[in-house]
Amino acid sequence: MVNSNRRVFLSTVTAGTLALSQSIRSVAQDRKIQIGVIGVGWYGMVDAKAALNVGGTEIAAICDVDRDHLQKSADELETLQGKRPQTYKLYQELLEQNGLDVVIIATPPHWHALIFLATLEKSLDIYCEKPLAYDIREGCAMVEAARNKSNIVQIGFQRRQSQAFRDVKQFIDEGKAGAIVQVDAQIHYNAVGGLKDPTPQDPPAGFDWDLWCGPGPKIPFSPQVGHFNWRLEKTSGHGHLVDWGIHLIDATRMILGLTTPKKVTAAGGIYTLKGKITTPDILTVHFEFDRCPVVWRHRLWGAEEFDPSTNNGIFFYGEKATIFATDNRWVVIPAGKNSERQEMNIETDTGLNHMKDFLEAVRNRHSPSCLIQDGFQSTATVQLGMIAYESDSTIQWDETTASISNPPDATALLKREYRDPWKHPFRN
Repeated sequence: MVNSNRRVFLSTVTAGTLALSQSIRSVAQDRKIQIGVIGVGWYGMVDAKAALNVGGTEIAAICDVDRDHLQKSADELETLQGKRPQTYKLYQELLEQNGLDVVIIATPPHWHALIFLATLEKSLDIYCEKPLAYDIREGCAMVEAARNKSNIVQIGFQRRQSQAFRDVKQFIDEGKAGAIVQVDAQIHYNAVGGLKDPTPQDPPAGFDWDLWCGPGPKIPFSPQVGHFNWRLEKTSGHGHLVDWGIHLIDATRMILGLTTPKKVTAAGGIYTLKGKITTPDILTVHFEFDRCPVVWRHRLWGAEEFDPSTNNGIFFYGEKATIFATDNRWVVIPAGKNSERQEMNIETDTGLNHMKDFLEAVRNRHSPSCLIQDGFQSTATVQLGMIAYESDSTIQWDETTASISNPPDATALLKREYRDPWKHPFRN
């Protein structure tokens, strides 16, 4: 049951969340951390391999609704670690396996909330991929449920480990860029080559499509809405901003110390990929934060970019300098017509480091670097962008109550009703 006083969502994380010394489950330094992975498609296996590469771990169980994914991943993990994990189709059965310490949730986001809440109740630590949830009200329920638990929870915003982004934060914090007046974030790429057949058809044998759709709407299967490509499907991935752009919105929030925007406007549409995807192939979102505006742009088609080196990254416009930052590189352009640019290249294995950060927190019972509160704020921000786009309105957001103050009709988009027999976890 969600407390009616929702100020918890955007306030300081409560002592209950941080009281990790009162651990529900400690892991001896000389024992391997036992991990279950739910969703072992592409990124679930990336996370599993990262956990193995950190060391001191064992993938003890995996779960997937696609029999082919399950068997191929079990085979690969047996080769990597010399021991075959137990395999399950139902996440509830995986959570009953004795001896687990950690669960990695790497399903599409419309399944995150129910699995997360069930894992909390099993007193297991959680690494949950981004976005935190499919809708904002699921995120509210997840934050509230975790608030007084001592489970270690890390959300998969791996770019928080980027040394380039951390250096940019320090540069700005030291005042070297002056006051930041605007931020532009963007990821442009040509999606056409990666699209698959959108024609409705039977799913592959062994792939339980009804269960994959789960609490979301059951839409006709096609390769374009199935594995991997679900990211651009409205009912599951919710589009490029929510799936990929969220990383840069989170990095921007981290660098500037932002929470959530107070006003959001959006414009865009499906201009070229109509009939192939169900989310915008062009989108611009203006997020009005207290400190400065942040503008998101993406374009998923076109011949070539004028400057491909800035396709994926963030521009910080300051009074003393402009900064461009991406995963492993940042550039400073000082004020002045003939000022010399300074470019720094710093390679960071963000995925490995983020998993290492989490597993060290699990073993030593301290806070990881991306708490559920961080995950909620970044996820809610991009979801507000999609609400502005889908409602064709300017969204006024009240972060103290986690609610839309205007327009009233947009409030309905904070929560998507679940398909029977599943029940949405948010309660008014």
